[in-house]
Amino acid sequence: MKVILKQDVKGSGKKGDVIEVSDGYAKNFLIKRGLADAATSGGLNEIAQRRTADAYHKAENEKQMRELAKQVNGMSVKLPIRAGENGKVFGSVTTAQIAAALAEQGCDVDKKKISVEGAIKTVGVFDAEIRFMEGVTAKIKVEVVPLA
Repeated sequence: MKVILKQDVKGSGKKGDVIEVSDGYAKNFLIKRGLADAATSGGLNEIAQRRTADAYHKAENEKQMRELAKQVNGMSVKLPIRAGENGKVFGSVTTAQIAAALAEQGCDVDKKKISVEGAIKTVGVFDAEIRFMEGVTAKIKVEVVPLA
């Protein structure tokens, strides 16, 4: 019997999958517990439309991320921060501070998507990478200057 899964079922499939199972397993377990519905032509058509819509939305989202990556790539961010006489920063520069500085320049980026090699604990220019999604990245320069 073919069924359409409403939820992830361990060992059988993920939500939205159409699987072939024995009649007893389908009727007595999957359908009875509300984990699946019998695969009808209407249900199969609905899944096909949903997959098409999901693919479209994913492509649109990727297009937006690529445009944002082009806009951000090569940008330079200046972060004034308290530092000692020898150029050592009190604490360290965080990705949240970098994200806030980017937001001031008109680019809204989540702090979790920013990665910096090591901790920034001195005054200077550092490279940072922003990973918008898999395969879409941008590199920026972070200039840490002491507060005047």
